[in-house]
Amino acid sequence: MRLLHTSDWHLGRSFHRVALLDAQAAFLDHLVATVREREVDAVLVAGDVYDRAVPPLAAVELFDTALHRLADAGVPTVMISGNHDSARRLGVGAGLLDHAGVHLRTDPAGAGTPVVLADRHGDVALYGLPYLEPALVREQLGAARSGHEAVLTAAMDRVRADLAARPAGTRSVVLAHAFVAGGEPSDSERDITVGGVAAVPAGVFDGVDYVALGHLHGSQTVTPRVRYSGSPLAYSFSETTHRKTMWLIDLGADGAIDTAERIDCPVPRPLARVRGRLDDLLADPDLTRHEDSWVEATLTDPARPADPMARLTARFPHTLHLVFDPDRTDDDPLVSYATRLRDRSDQQIAEDFVAHVRGGAGPDDAERAVLTAAFDDVRVDTAEREAGR
Repeated sequence: MRLLHTSDWHLGRSFHRVALLDAQAAFLDHLVATVREREVDAVLVAGDVYDRAVPPLAAVELFDTALHRLADAGVPTVMISGNHDSARRLGVGAGLLDHAGVHLRTDPAGAGTPVVLADRHGDVALYGLPYLEPALVREQLGAARSGHEAVLTAAMDRVRADLAARPAGTRSVVLAHAFVAGGEPSDSERDITVGGVAAVPAGVFDGVDYVALGHLHGSQTVTPRVRYSGSPLAYSFSETTHRKTMWLIDLGADGAIDTAERIDCPVPRPLARVRGRLDDLLADPDLTRHEDSWVEATLTDPARPADPMARLTARFPHTLHLVFDPDRTDDDPLVSYATRLRDRSDQQIAEDFVAHVRGGAGPDDAERAVLTAAFDDVRVDTAEREAGR
């Protein structure tokens, strides 16, 4: 069975205030064309269809058009909600859409109820695990503990129980939206850390033939059977080096991955990060290749130059982001401060602040637990408000 795995469309999102709806429409054109040209048997969309819980009307219309085109192609589509989606909104009409071959899986309670497709080798059971916010689904799934690993394990226990009751030789695919250990994040994914832990081990998904992941925006292989498709477009300059693709997976008669091919997505405009003193950036002949790119420029001039954006856009007309990072000596206090903050979580920064105001003594275990609970409560409150919209 030939599967086309994609995720993280983020319909309605912009790139540094540049609207991307036309680029997203071009991607969906490409997806439908690939489905037809490569004789795809099923499309897998692993969450974050929209960029926010209440998407703009233009994004909803684009999504509606894409569903009609996939249905017209006669190719089943299995789609789950991600952490950016409103599961309740995305799931409206799911029962009717099932009859058109578009299978929306947004309810955690349905984790163990697959979409069953068949080819000449037998059945393939496709299980959709929508994004699971631990505080909201723990009781529903009967998870033993709080946290992403516990709720995903509980959902996968339902998958494995259903699969065990099916005829021998039934192949299995899981769609999930999660941060799996070994994956490489970028700056454009929303933080889903719970209790200081974001990633779950890939072993959570043991027992199935293929796992189509969403959430991380870089296409990557965690294991040969566990893969991220990544987003079809770049949504931050941290994705400058990404090759944006979909996975074309051929699932063999015995559940083996016979082939895994990356299908390139259309690039609306390349990204470039340039760094240096303004006069050097304007004169460097090696940067000519970036003159038609979306550019993030980091200026290292010791003093802020006059009219930097106007001067940059004269050479790089698509400059979107300007950063000032003056050259400094290693003992400059601003250098050490930036170093301390780099790659640190909100909780770690808060604990450092406690230590600073106390003159060196950081929070004890009880205080650390209070900070953890506070950050988790904010995240859960946001998730509940979005779920209720």
